[in-house]
Amino acid sequence: MKFAYLIEPPFNYIDTNGDVTGCDVELARHVFQELGISDFEPVETEFAELLPGLVDGRWRMTTGLFGTDERRQSAQFTRPIWALPDGLLVGDGNPMGLTGYRSLASSRDARLAVIRDQFQHRSAVEFGVSDQQIVVFETYTEAAKAVRDGAVDAYASVGRAHSGFIEQHADWQLDLVLVSADEKPPAFGSFAVSWNDTGLLNDVDAVLSEFLGSDAHRQMVAAFGFSNAEVDLVTI
Repeated sequence: MKFAYLIEPPFNYIDTNGDVTGCDVELARHVFQELGISDFEPVETEFAELLPGLVDGRWRMTTGLFGTDERRQSAQFTRPIWALPDGLLVGDGNPMGLTGYRSLASSRDARLAVIRDQFQHRSAVEFGVSDQQIVVFETYTEAAKAVRDGAVDAYASVGRAHSGFIEQHADWQLDLVLVSADEKPPAFGSFAVSWNDTGLLNDVDAVLSEFLGSDAHRQMVAAFGFSNAEVDLVTI
């Protein structure tokens, strides 16, 4: 069972022992164990390849994604596995005083890093951030390095990904600005499977329905920084 993931802590990353872990990886591993599937194989890829890889059969499920209407043209999505706000990765102390997408749009000199085809790229455009301000990268680490090196002023992604990265790279002198719910509410992420894999979708959803919100689930994701309040968002 091949599972596609990105290096994006705390969702997916390689620990000091060289093992692939993270809240999405561990949840997927639990799901497949419950389904009696022992040959779980995480496959690292880039964001732009996640859905094409489902279509051409390189893997059968991906790490959590926002289930946009556009993405639903090429994949099916499980029930939500997390709900999180966006955030801006900025230099230590937030030197430009950014507060979210609107502040980026109003600061025409500000340059914003995004990952190709990620939800946050679209959000930035919708809030008025110009194409001239946006720099597109292929991987999380490349975008974070651009912030560290001063090539861009901020990097928009899921706030939880930024906090996990900052924790693992304390010497990079980075900071996190969460986008307020008033500007953009938290969005739901789900595992994705291909359109012709409805059987797998139903099986995964059955396990998730039993597991999400349980004590075991809360203990699993607490290890990656998730609070009970965040878990409650996906158990309703």
